[in-house]
Order: sequence, then structure tokens, then C-alpha cells
Amino acid sequence: MDVRKNNIISQIIIYFIMAIFTVLAIYPLLWLVIQSFKTTQEYLTTSKLSLPEHWSAQNYPYVWEMAHFGILLINSIIYTAITVTATIVFGLMASFAFAKIPSKATPLLHGVFIVGILLTLQSILVPLFLVEMNTGLLNTRLGVLIPYIGLGLPMAVYLGTDFVKGIPGAIIESARIDGAKFLKIFTAIIVPMSAPVAMTLGILTFTGTWNEFMLITILTDHYTSQSIPVGISKFSGALASDYSRQFSALVMGVIPMIIFYVTFRKQITKGVAAGAVKG
Repeated sequence: MDVRKNNIISQIIIYFIMAIFTVLAIYPLLWLVIQSFKTTQEYLTTSKLSLPEHWSAQNYPYVWEMAHFGILLINSIIYTAITVTATIVFGLMASFAFAKIPSKATPLLHGVFIVGILLTLQSILVPLFLVEMNTGLLNTRLGVLIPYIGLGLPMAVYLGTDFVKGIPGAIIESARIDGAKFLKIFTAIIVPMSAPVAMTLGILTFTGTWNEFMLITILTDHYTSQSIPVGISKFSGALASDYSRQFSALVMGVIPMIIFYVTFRKQITKGVAAGAVKG
């Protein structure tokens, strides 16, 4: 009876802690949604925890039209989808080469990628801006995608190389004996077995690209090539901020991330769990 009682108490404590963390995670999102239905004047003159006196959804169509949110949303989806795909594919390709294809150039090339992790965005902004200006890539989607992918590859190669090294070499040797080329080995063996690290890279790259602000602000100055974080910033100024509309913009910017998590929650959970077991 004592053991059963202790188990019940332990479960109650665990569920209580989980409930606290759930509230802490959901409450900020709920608060953000509620505040987006207020006017800025009401937000400034009433309690920050109170409900709107007059619920109004007028902020959303205003933000959508004024900030060109439709185009910004399309740009964010394009940037994120291409960056995530390219970072994972190119990162795993390089990781496969560094981990399983012997070469005298491997240490040098791998070291170049790893050094990229140490570079800060601020240290490359000026030369990157000058290069894109001289090549005509400013205010273009391609001019945004190239740096995004390039900045994501060092971490992808770092994580991917260590993971691919753990794949038994006997599997690759057996495939080569059977006549498989490196491309076939990569697509049929490396990619499926690297699913955990690919999911980890996908999560990191998705969140980083979707929320990136500094780089795209420097490389673009027109809404046709900008992304959602830039649109959100338009409602915040040095002297004044339109809080209610900024909250509405934040809600619209957060919704795709929530959809991404809800859609791929099982894959994310499996990937993180598998990565932890592998580590």
C-alpha cells in the first residue's frame, strides 16, 4: 500500500509541475491574442491584464494591408522552405564526404566549415553588403537566400559529420561492393539513417530563418523581398509604438510556427528522442 501511495503522490507532483509549465507556455500566447483586440489607447490606459472593453478585429485587416503582410508571408515561406531544405541536403552531403570519403583535403575543408560557427553576423554584415551591392543582389530573394544557406551550413556540417561518423562503415562498404555509387549510398543509406539529425537541423533552421531580422533588414529595403519580422517592426518606432497593431502582427507571425509544430510534432518528438539516444 505504501508503494502504491507513493506512486500516486509522485504522479500528482509530476502532473502539477507539467500543468505549471503548460500554463507558463500558453499564457503569453493567450495574452498576446487578447491584447491584439484592443486599441492602442485602451492598451495604454487600462490594466495590461484586463480583457478588452470592446472587442475589435479591425487591427488585423489594417496590418495585413498596411504592412503588405500577404507578400511578406509568401517571402517568409519561400526563404524558410528553401533554406531548410538546402541546409539539410547540402549539410548532409558535406557531412557524408567528410565522415566517410577519405581525402587529404578533408581536415582543411572541414575546418573551414567549423570556423564558420565562430563568425558573428555583425562581423560579416559590411563585406556581405558590399558584395551584394556590387553583384546586383540587393533587394532580391536570391540575395537573401544565399547568406541564409551559407550561415546555416557550418552548424549543419558540424552536427551532421559527428552523426554520420556513427553510421557503421560496413554498411557503406557492402553497398559499394554491390556496385552502388556515392549518390545512391547517400540517398538510400545516409539520408534515412540521418533522419534524427536532419530533424534537429530542420527545427533550428526553421526557427532561425523565420525569425531572422537583422540580415534581411540590411539586404532589403522594399517589401517585395522582405519577410514577416520586418513587417512587425513597422509598428514600433523610436518615439512611439502602435502596440495593438504590433500585437496583431505578432499573432499573424506566430501562427505559422504553431502550425509547423502541430503538423510535425510527431516527427519532431521522434527526431529529438532519437538524437538524444544516439548522443
